Amino acid sequence: MNAILKLSLYEQLLALPEHSTGEILNSELYTQPRRSGRHSLAGRGLGFNLSGPFDFGRGGPGGWWIMQEPEVHFIRDTEVAVPDLAGWRRERMPSVPEDHRFEVTPDWLCEILSPSTAKKDRVVKLPIYARFGVPHVWLIDPLAQILEAFELQQGRWVLNALLKDDDKVVVPPFDAVEFSLADLWG
Repeated sequence: MNAILKLSLYEQLLALPEHSTGEILNSELYTQPRRSGRHSLAGRGLGFNLSGPFDFGRGGPGGWWIMQEPEVHFIRDTEVAVPDLAGWRRERMPSVPEDHRFEVTPDWLCEILSPSTAKKDRVVKLPIYARFGVPHVWLIDPLAQILEAFELQQGRWVLNALLKDDDKVVVPPFDAVEFSLADLWG
């Protein structure tokens, strides 16, 4: 008798091809190709504007870890999200994990929307982020040139800011520094 080994969802995630990103959300494996050019520009621009002042303390308060595409394990190997960017206050996560699993709930997450991921980011991931107590989530749409900033209040998302085009970004939790939203559009 031949035994057929069934891979766990996390083992399937780890076995994905290098050009794919995988997440386990509500007990379902989601896969997607790597970022598009516009998506990458928005992520690079946001990372640049936040990392200096908040991660490195250059021209800002410091005290954060800002990471691109971390593997966030809300429940180890079971509920796994890969946001485009995430931030942790260093008082809550004093050091970055040695392996690829980030098991401390982030203080801020950012999803950069694309036509193929917008529905999942809004309908699947936002409720998960609320359930696990992420206090701040930004959704960025590089095609529409919009930033939506949400704050978790009593378990519900409240729209904190809606910015467009080249508006000035001074939005919690990063309201200590101002930058132009146009920096994200290349």
